[in-house]
Amino acid sequence: PQTEFDKALFLFERIQAEARLVICGAGHVGAALATFAGSSGYRVTLIDDRQEFLQPERFADENVELMLATDWTEAVQRAIGNGKGVAVAVVTRGLNEDEQCMRAAIKTDPDYLGLIGSKRRTSIVINRLKEAGATEQQVKRIRAPIGLDIGAVTPEEVALAILAEIICVRR
Repeated sequence: PQTEFDKALFLFERIQAEARLVICGAGHVGAALATFAGSSGYRVTLIDDRQEFLQPERFADENVELMLATDWTEAVQRAIGNGKGVAVAVVTRGLNEDEQCMRAAIKTDPDYLGLIGSKRRTSIVINRLKEAGATEQQVKRIRAPIGLDIGAVTPEEVALAILAEIICVRR
């Protein structure tokens, strides 16, 4: 015998946290990544310690929040929060800035954590993290070099490769 439930249709809706991206470094790659991610629906926090790189006229998208870092550790931890639903891309201008951002980010356990640079540069930062007490499990979660390998050359192509990897991990 058929019941009324045999004819019923059910609709399931996936409820998911808002997509968030914290970018450390507002240089060419960071700026392009912020623009692409903002227009793709991500709520972006772009952090840098150089005020001239955080000019609002460079970022017309309302999804992009600009944060001046007087202290990288404090700024990164404040931007990431508990790490749930957050992707973090570290694309700063130097090893010391990379290391400061990575030390702060790795403690928050974000859903995605990527570090830009050559294999040599990223391995230096990762080794410094290990020396500072990062666990093997924390280090294994780091995507370095960051982004899908699409043969990217320009800052915009690199930003696209990074966003593609973030989306891939999220979805």
